[in-house]
Amino acid sequence: QVQLVESGGGLVHPGGSLRLSCETSGFAFSTWWMYWARQAPGKELEWVSRISPYSRQKGYTNSVKGRFTISRNNANGTLYLQMDNLKSEDTAIYYCSKGADFNDPLNRGQGTQVTVSS
Repeated sequence: QVQLVESGGGLVHPGGSLRLSCETSGFAFSTWWMYWARQAPGKELEWVSRISPYSRQKGYTNSVKGRFTISRNNANGTLYLQMDNLKSEDTAIYYCSKGADFNDPLNRGQGTQVTVSS
């Protein structure tokens, strides 16, 4: 049974930082591209970042480049997203996804809420 459990969200002031984690089980984590996606209030789910199986390739949507860093630990099946210099527009529910089809709820966790507000 595939499981993905996000954690680390919360309320933070603009300019602050958070580190999201996604603990996984039930599939061969080290063989999958992993994604972070987010859904802001009233908006569609969008991809934020992705990482190749052995971390050689990483990608970021333009709005988070230079502020967010994706990483993974294949030994324990965990995905991370370090988020620095957070902005109000980063407020969203953040999901980790097994593969690129993050619109399929079966491929992602329940999400963790990130709220950036003064």
